[in-house]
Amino acid sequence: MKSNIFAIVFCLAIAGAPVVVAAESGNSKDGETVEEKDEKEPSKLEKIMKRFSIGGYGEAVYARNFYSDNVYRYSRPEQYRNDPSHGRFDIPHAVIYLSYDFGKGWKMSSEIEFEHGGAGSAVEQEFEEAGEWESEIEKGGEVELEQFWIEKSFMPQLNVRAGHIVVPVGLTNAHHEPLEFFTVYRPEGEATILPCTWHETGISLWGRAGDWRYEAQFLAGLDAFFFSRDNWIQGGNGSPFEFKTANKYAVAARIDNYSIKGLRIGLSGYYTHSMHNTMPHDMEGEDQYGNKKTYDHIKGKVAIGALDFTYNDHNWIVRGNADYGYLSDASEISEIKRNRTANNAPYNKTAVGKNAVALGMEAGYDFFSQIAKTRADNQKFYLFGRYDYYNSYIPEHDMAKYEFTGRHKMTFGINYYPIPQIVIKGEYSKRFFKTPFNDEPSVSIGIAYMGFFN
Repeated sequence: MKSNIFAIVFCLAIAGAPVVVAAESGNSKDGETVEEKDEKEPSKLEKIMKRFSIGGYGEAVYARNFYSDNVYRYSRPEQYRNDPSHGRFDIPHAVIYLSYDFGKGWKMSSEIEFEHGGAGSAVEQEFEEAGEWESEIEKGGEVELEQFWIEKSFMPQLNVRAGHIVVPVGLTNAHHEPLEFFTVYRPEGEATILPCTWHETGISLWGRAGDWRYEAQFLAGLDAFFFSRDNWIQGGNGSPFEFKTANKYAVAARIDNYSIKGLRIGLSGYYTHSMHNTMPHDMEGEDQYGNKKTYDHIKGKVAIGALDFTYNDHNWIVRGNADYGYLSDASEISEIKRNRTANNAPYNKTAVGKNAVALGMEAGYDFFSQIAKTRADNQKFYLFGRYDYYNSYIPEHDMAKYEFTGRHKMTFGINYYPIPQIVIKGEYSKRFFKTPFNDEPSVSIGIAYMGFFN
């Protein structure tokens, strides 16, 4: 009986013991076990996951606005001076980022963005239509493919990216994640006059050499019929169709310098012809008699220049931007949109200005940097202030004037980082208008995250 038990134990020990493979076999190093070899060689799934990245960012906001939300508050300001405040909950952006490195310099990346908490149409009141209620596909909750591109990297100084890409014109478009600005919502000036986040289909050439980074892009152009008084060219990069009309093309460029420790300075620009970039393409060219069509000479040239910087050192973060835009033929485009397009056409009928401007600066100091415990725990607490001036409608001399489009805004608040990937924001802000318009104070609270999970 004892001998039988001993034999069973001996067999089990032999079966469970690691097998030593001789070095001469060529399958392992001298004295290495199969188990050790398996641990060192990742599985096929592990190899795939090593090349795969997933991440994203998101924001949730509550705001209380202490001013009227009536559609006539600018045209009849005296009537709505004492209207009650109103509150809003919002999910401005929730983004899922997916990327895969195929190897040999080839990579794909995509971003799917959920704006304002969902997808589908939303109802809003049109300021220019006597408060008429309209259903808007482009507004409210929506899902957008913000980025989708394939990239070939030849060297750090030379990369080619093709597909749907971010247009890095201005500070906010180049650095639009919620941990890249102090305010609860994206900085108001650039987010008013430019598409934000601005993304188009095209091709990009970019790289970094030493303290310099550059990017040059060839893109689909804007559509002047979607420009507006309240948002200048912002709506021009959208499309009501299942495709983006590209009768006209655009170029964009950006260059950043990092020579000074903690400081980045960027210069960016954009140029396109925006007229005749819609469907049907019937306002340009010659008629059957060989004569130029009535609006053939109107080009709608859009030129934008932007200077921005970020300083992050000595427990300070300071950011600033200056954006200036020009649109040729603004008066003619405004008249054509309002009077020469079909009433049921999906265009914006408001006038559009010849120029637009956005100036902004914010500065914040990390007070937790002075407390040993929070500094060691990598917590941060910024007290910040911000100033914005922007005007979405600077008209030509023969166009109607709307003084309420020029606004100053002051913001003060806090950013608390319990961990580097999460921020809790709170702020008080106030827009200032010329007389007789009413100033617009508000209080906002938000929480946001940004990070990669693999």
